[in-house]
Amino acid sequence: MGKTAFLLAGQGSQHPGMGRELYESSKAVREVFDEAEKIRPGTLRQMFEGSDEELKRTSNTQPCLFLADLAAALSLRENGVAPDMIAGFSLGEVAGLALSGIMDEMSAFRLVIKRGLLMDEAARRIDGGMLAVLRMDAGELEEMCEEIGVYPVNYNCPGQIVVSGAADKISELQIALSLKKVRCISLAVSGPFHTPYMKSASNSLRDELKGGGYFIKSSDTDIYSNKAASVYPKEKGEIIDLISGQISNSVRWEDTLRNMAGAGADTFIECGPGNVLSGFVKRTCPGAKIFNVSDTETLGTALEALKYA
Repeated sequence: MGKTAFLLAGQGSQHPGMGRELYESSKAVREVFDEAEKIRPGTLRQMFEGSDEELKRTSNTQPCLFLADLAAALSLRENGVAPDMIAGFSLGEVAGLALSGIMDEMSAFRLVIKRGLLMDEAARRIDGGMLAVLRMDAGELEEMCEEIGVYPVNYNCPGQIVVSGAADKISELQIALSLKKVRCISLAVSGPFHTPYMKSASNSLRDELKGGGYFIKSSDTDIYSNKAASVYPKEKGEIIDLISGQISNSVRWEDTLRNMAGAGADTFIECGPGNVLSGFVKRTCPGAKIFNVSDTETLGTALEALKYA
């Protein structure tokens, strides 16, 4: 029998109103959200009523989207659907740490607040951005990136690689790609994430985690690391290195999905706003069963389908 993988959405999927229906319908979600609101007052207002511009700011995006991702996963678990394995895309990996038990929910929430602030601070030092490049040979794109001075950072699925870097260099890449008639899409993020520009944030986050005050332990549920595309280790120091190092390293998402499928996953449930990760699964793991859960309607659809799967 195949296994079920939960995938937790990453930055760029946020939108006003996310998580509200699940907060109103689920006791488990309400308890987590209300506790988070005590730690960071105003978070629920930002999630439910904030503007696109307010939610785009990294220091707001990360705690809000963390809760929206977790809400979908907790609602599934509350209805008897539990993951055999977990992966989260960039920010989603922190929600995955909470879901897997490597961190408790409020430790992970406090961490994601700090992570968002550190990444926002690093991003403010440089005008940067990210660009999804479609249907281009990876080797050719990597050569172009090296010549221009930008970084291929998110290997999302066959035919899609995200490039990150300084805004003027990203513009230069866009022009070069247009001359080659290669399609590209600017992403709704506020900085050059997963690049060496984030090294200061990565180092500070490592110091924060090593300083104590965070619940960290090994997990019985396999959670896959963006940085290594493999299951998280058991040793605390190695866990800390992966959590902090993820910020300034590439997201190996295509490899992660292939490795999860190789470990027996044939059902993938995207938890959180949007369906971006579902699209990546469709292009990487043909034949897999795919669901996305972000509100009560999509939760009901997934539960009904899984009942007969």
